[in-house]
Amino acid sequence: GASKGLGFACAKALAGHGVHVILVARTLHHLDQAVEDINEHNALNQLTNQVIGIAQDVTSEEGREAIWQQILSLGQSIDILVTNAGGPPPGDFLDWSLEDWQKALLANMLTPIEWMKKMLPVMTQQGFGRVVNITSSAVKSPIDVLGLSNGARSGLTGFVAGLARQSKYASNNVTINNLLPGAFATDRLKNMLAHQAQTHHKSAEEMMLMRTQQIPARRLGNPDEFGATCAFLCSQHASYITGQNILIDGGAYTGTL
Repeated sequence: GASKGLGFACAKALAGHGVHVILVARTLHHLDQAVEDINEHNALNQLTNQVIGIAQDVTSEEGREAIWQQILSLGQSIDILVTNAGGPPPGDFLDWSLEDWQKALLANMLTPIEWMKKMLPVMTQQGFGRVVNITSSAVKSPIDVLGLSNGARSGLTGFVAGLARQSKYASNNVTINNLLPGAFATDRLKNMLAHQAQTHHKSAEEMMLMRTQQIPARRLGNPDEFGATCAFLCSQHASYITGQNILIDGGAYTGTL
C-alpha cells in the first residue's frame, strides 16, 4: 500500500533521503501518480536515486514472487522493508464470516510475515536491515468497530515481539519495529468517519470534530510527520531500537505502556 496515505508518506520520506525505493500497490494509475510525485519532489532537490512502481497484489503468492524477482533484477542491496496494507472494513463481528477473518489475517498479519521471511536472511547476511511494519494504534487501544483490524494487527505485533529479539537479527544490525498511527488525514480515516456518521446519525463533519476533540493535539496527524518517523527508524541512527511499537497519535492514548 505505497501509492497513497501513510505508505506513500514513508516512501516519499525515504526517497527524500536518497534511498532507492520500490513502491508496490494494486492500482496502477494511483501507483504511477505516486511515483511521478516522488520523482518531481526529488528533482527539485537534485536527487538521482531510483524510484519505481510495481503493480501487484502482495497478498497473493504469485504477486509476491513477481515483486521479488523484480527486486532481485535491480541488483541493489536489500536494506529496508516497510509493510503496509489497507485495514479491513469496520462493522459488527456478528456479521463477519470466516472468509472475512481470513482476508484480514492474510493482509494485515501473514503477508508481512511472508515478506520478512524473504528479506531477513538477506539483511542478516549483509549486516544491515530495517523492517518497519505499519500497524495501528488499535493494537494498544482497540476500536470497537475495527475488530478485524484489532485481531489481525495484534497477531502481527505479538509475532514481531519475539522475532525482533532473536539475537541472530539484532546482533547483525537488523531491526524490526512497528509504527502505530493514530488519527491521520488519510482516505482510510475519512471512510471510517463516514461509516461512524451513518451509525450515529451525524454528519461527517460532526464526527471529524468529535474525533479531533479527543486528541490532545486537537488536530489530525500529517502523513509527512509519519513518514519522517519511518525514515528515522530505517536509518543507521536507530540501530539500537528494535522490537518496539512506536505510537504516533498526538497524545490520544492515555496508557503508560
